[in-house]
Amino acid sequence: MVSERQGKILNCIVGEYIGSKTPVSSKVLSSKYGFGIRPSTMRIEFQKLTELGYLAQPHTSAGRVPTDKGYRFYVDNLSPKSKSKEFGQSKKILSSPSSLSLNESSTIEGADDSFKFFQHLTQRIAELTSALTIAYFPEEDIVFKEGWDEIFKEPEFEDTAFVSRFMATVQNFEKHFNELQDLDELQIFIGKENQLAGAQEFSTIISRIHLPEKKEGLVAILGPKRMAYDKNLGIMESLTKLLE
Repeated sequence: MVSERQGKILNCIVGEYIGSKTPVSSKVLSSKYGFGIRPSTMRIEFQKLTELGYLAQPHTSAGRVPTDKGYRFYVDNLSPKSKSKEFGQSKKILSSPSSLSLNESSTIEGADDSFKFFQHLTQRIAELTSALTIAYFPEEDIVFKEGWDEIFKEPEFEDTAFVSRFMATVQNFEKHFNELQDLDELQIFIGKENQLAGAQEFSTIISRIHLPEKKEGLVAILGPKRMAYDKNLGIMESLTKLLE
């Protein structure tokens, strides 16, 4: 159990790491946030959070990075306000150049069929999340994948071995997508929470999406554990509500 102050510090560390892409030091956090405590006290809090399993220290750095446990704490404590701003972005997804739009009764207009709508939906989610978006359309047993260009810009993909493991995970995900059809609510799996073999380096946000003509599909965002959870969760949660 972490104290209120430790929780605030941990959330700032995770947020800083997601944004900066580099390990976070107690010195940086003290100078940026302060928290009304001395730098020496901040170092102690860093050490306690490390001992509790929320942070890890890379061998080549004096800073800390979040563990799966640290990311989970961060995600579970995201404020509704931090995600609500994505509601407008989600409505934009439904107003793409393909003439997909949301009317007052929350139904989709301008889509020739569910297949076309789902394909465009996948593309727009990928554009906004900057993550790989994988969508499964059970009606046709088809998987759409969008967002390769953006996901490969992330620094993790400078490691060719990491790229290979990611590609293998995507392929494995495709093979087992139909096993997730019983999913009835949005879920997020971080690192070791992923049950698929080889997926422990990544995070997955997955949700059932209601489509035109009373059909359904599954949409998943897949990427490194260092992803913009507030933005991506906000978009997925808003989409799920808009398409109910």
